[in-house]
Amino acid sequence: MTEKILILDFGSQYTQLIARAVREANVYCEIIPYHQSFTFEDGLKGIILSGSPFSVNEEKAPAVDIAAFIQRLPVLGICYGAQLTAKCFGGRVDKSNKREYGRARLQRQKDDVLLKDISDGSQVWMSHSDSIVALPEGFEILATTESIPVAAFRKTGNDTHPLYGIQFHPEVYHSTEGKKVLKNFLVQICGCKQDWTPASFVTETVAHLKQQIGDHQVIMALSGGVDSTVAATLIHKAIGDRLHGIFVDNGVLRKDEFEKVLHTYRQLGLNVKGVDAKGLFYGELKGKTDPEAKRKVIGKLFIDVFQEESQQIAGVKFLGQGTIYPDVIESVSVHGPSQTIKSHHNVGGLPDTMHLELVEPLRFLFKDEVRKVGLELGIPADMINRHPFPGPGLAIRILGEVTEEKVQLLQAADDIYIQELKKHNLYSTVWQAGTILLPVKSVGVMGDERTYEYTVALRAVTSVDGMTADWAHLPYEFLAHISNEIINNVRGINRVVYDISSKPPATIEWE
Repeated sequence: MTEKILILDFGSQYTQLIARAVREANVYCEIIPYHQSFTFEDGLKGIILSGSPFSVNEEKAPAVDIAAFIQRLPVLGICYGAQLTAKCFGGRVDKSNKREYGRARLQRQKDDVLLKDISDGSQVWMSHSDSIVALPEGFEILATTESIPVAAFRKTGNDTHPLYGIQFHPEVYHSTEGKKVLKNFLVQICGCKQDWTPASFVTETVAHLKQQIGDHQVIMALSGGVDSTVAATLIHKAIGDRLHGIFVDNGVLRKDEFEKVLHTYRQLGLNVKGVDAKGLFYGELKGKTDPEAKRKVIGKLFIDVFQEESQQIAGVKFLGQGTIYPDVIESVSVHGPSQTIKSHHNVGGLPDTMHLELVEPLRFLFKDEVRKVGLELGIPADMINRHPFPGPGLAIRILGEVTEEKVQLLQAADDIYIQELKKHNLYSTVWQAGTILLPVKSVGVMGDERTYEYTVALRAVTSVDGMTADWAHLPYEFLAHISNEIINNVRGINRVVYDISSKPPATIEWE
């Protein structure tokens, strides 16, 4: 039985960071909305209460039965979770004189296992407008800061499991020893063994997949991306060639992508059929210039091709998908009843008429964990570490109408850019890079000839999760080199520009 920590989410923007910090300590955890019921199963070792945009003094402030929890397990309240703890047991929480946001210094008032090996004066990150001004009876202060009287506290006595509260955010980067605080809770207080690793995940998941799928057949749309490749490799490890992969060439993949990805799939031993549907997609994209119209054409055609191919496989009961944990979390509402995960997000929205059960071996992993599992499975590092690539492919990097000629131009320019990023050891320093073909021609001079050719924009961003992104400050010398390489080697392009917009207000992709 895998050990587990449960994180009850009250709507904080930082909840996923708590989960990531727990996972980094090799302890498995799951996030659920605070109002979702759960069972105290054998492997459950402790509960963490997240922060929240709410005030505990609001009439409809979210609440849980902490007193019942600590009859069974240790509990740690973070920010709102700490304030809720104090209020539930009879303490007082009031509006702060000023909103406390930013760095503070932790001043220990008492030695405790939660703060084991934490330096006095350790930097922590505050983000709250309420403060605990009086602790309940039977609680004691463990730490303060220069501006708040209660930065960390615990319930005294041995009549329940341990109960702790901290007013700062240990999960964020600016709390320099925050992860150590979390690790103390996980290991010293909850007794977690820290044995959740990529290798243990593979072993447990393969065993679960064998049980879930039995003797049935599974179909899966593959894209060459990290998530679908890792998911397919796990399913294949469990059931072998009863997994039927379908990889569709929609005509807007990267240069030579179709052949290269199929070759890698063969090396991995996957049972994958490649379907060349370029002509079909180009025909349907003809005359389409609106970004949403292009996306819809590609999505619908993909479903048509996938359905047609899947009907040729007998006895299919399951649909494999590369759904990952952020997709699951984002599909569940903290502020109301739980909702279902985005349906079939990896394969463009397959219709319910297919009547297939889902197999989603990665649905509780974050992206960085998917990569670690992929490396554990022996998937080549260059495939595991590749940048995200949009589902509609180069169609949304060609502004305006998509034609085969424009695709070939963009593929050639983009390939030069990506290969040179790798050659100059810059590829791994950016989160995503790509080339955009603009619907703009301009005058140029090549030798004694005047040209009138296309312009491409280079895009490179740094990011953690794609939610926000900053433009990558690539060296000028490198950009000059790329410009020369593209203009000299791709006939039809005579101008290269570099996009220096961040997200927000811009987006990473142009369409």
